[in-house]
Amino acid sequence: MKKPKTINRYCRVCKKHTPHKVSDSKKRGRNAARPMSFGSNKRVRARGQRRGFGNQGRYSRPTKPKMTGKKLSKKTDFRFTCSVCKKSSAQRYGIRAKKIELI
Repeated sequence: MKKPKTINRYCRVCKKHTPHKVSDSKKRGRNAARPMSFGSNKRVRARGQRRGFGNQGRYSRPTKPKMTGKKLSKKTDFRFTCSVCKKSSAQRYGIRAKKIELI
């Protein structure tokens, strides 16, 4: 996948379209991207809350095995840095690609 080194994008801080520098970084794991996701649920359960009716999103029996095996490519994680205010933002969603080349 080829991507230009600079791209014109909307900057939320400047509130206008400015040239952004594109850089690809390693996809961050669950703990880095959403640090409170698992811990907060665990803490709530430890406090004795989250009671009530129903199975709270859990299955009553084990699920059927889904597609197994490793995927061949990782999702891209592009960071866009505004050339005017130097604020960086990430892309909304990644695209699967084996090789990324910034041209």
